[in-house]
Amino acid sequence: MDLRLQQSTINCYPELVEGQQSTIKITGSKSETNRLLLLQALYPNISLENTSNSDDSEVMLGIIQKSQISNIKSQIFDVHHAGTAMRFLTAFFAAQEGKEVVLNGSSRMKERPIKILVETLKQLGAEITYEENEGFPPIKIQGKKLTKSKVSLPANVSSQYISALLLIAPKIENGLELTLEGEITSIPYIKMTLALLNEIGATTSFNNNTIKVNSKLETRNSQHVTIESDWSSASYWYSIVALSEIGTKITLSSYKQNSLQGDSALVGIYKNFGVETVFNSNNSITIAKVSTYNCLTEHVEVLQPSTFNLNNFPDIAQTIAVTCFGLGIGCNLKGLQTLKIKETDRLEALKTELSKLGANISVTNDSLTIQQSNNLNSNIAIATYQDHRMAMAFAPLALKTSLIIQDAEVVSKSYPTFWDDLKSVGFQVEKQ
Repeated sequence: MDLRLQQSTINCYPELVEGQQSTIKITGSKSETNRLLLLQALYPNISLENTSNSDDSEVMLGIIQKSQISNIKSQIFDVHHAGTAMRFLTAFFAAQEGKEVVLNGSSRMKERPIKILVETLKQLGAEITYEENEGFPPIKIQGKKLTKSKVSLPANVSSQYISALLLIAPKIENGLELTLEGEITSIPYIKMTLALLNEIGATTSFNNNTIKVNSKLETRNSQHVTIESDWSSASYWYSIVALSEIGTKITLSSYKQNSLQGDSALVGIYKNFGVETVFNSNNSITIAKVSTYNCLTEHVEVLQPSTFNLNNFPDIAQTIAVTCFGLGIGCNLKGLQTLKIKETDRLEALKTELSKLGANISVTNDSLTIQQSNNLNSNIAIATYQDHRMAMAFAPLALKTSLIIQDAEVVSKSYPTFWDDLKSVGFQVEKQ
């Protein structure tokens, strides 16, 4: 399904009608939900509230439930496009004694490497083989009791490999001592995993490049966890407000000022684009366009080129790149090495699609640069490459020009109600 987004005016000006303000409800963080679903499978005394309604989380939950209710020792599961599910479930099933499973996925999933995680699990005693190509899904896992406890792995490829190991660590006979080699990418996601482990009673430590997780949990009869809403999904609303007129306000629920999610860096980053964030007493946030200048540059009435190192929160890179282009400012985004192995090669995808719109953009293996320009072509069809973030990152440009989003249903991977939410605030969204 393709969608045409006509150039729109957002209906979020509370001063026009006293007391009127747009409020968007975003479900729980996909990152937190997927971690907690796996922990709940290991420790059934955990109950969850405000779970994500994303495709990825539904895939995780469905596979876990099917594996638990079936007496069949050998099962085949399809994770589709869900990279997090592939990585987390690889570790989960490796530690499930007596279970034999095959994890398969989409054609793109078969191109996404998993060798580093598989080899590390083998060091712990896991039995995993490749069904087709060495180093890539599908994989066959023969669940075993993992008895070794000390391993190391490269830390600059994907933090999900690290989190996958940490999540099963309390079930490893002697716990886990994990040494991270090289530059550590996406540290906030690792800290999120450790914080959730602590919340359910695990003892952990993270010193220099070594992480330790004890094998025993503090005994608790029950544990109720309310999941914070997804900051990655909030990023598209930050972009919308940044591209809107001064006075635009949107309220999003439910968010914490002391968030575990690295993408909460949006609060500071979008100050550069004239967007302020207020944390309300009911756990909502109100984001407002308060100026048209760079808040980090005193008394300058034009937006300045922006440089950001996104190594710790690469999932918001697409949103920021499109925001900068839409505002007509240059940007240099660094720390993007993990974007090459996402749902698509996101750096090349951004280069291709922004170029269609008139951007002067260049990319390397770990960076993206857009030159300052006011070029913005109209009625361009944006390819999404089976990548939910491509669709949602480009949608805010409808405030500046008309465009077409191809295969728009891909947003269901993380934010199924995205297009309905856009229409609720005044975006003109039409099926092609």
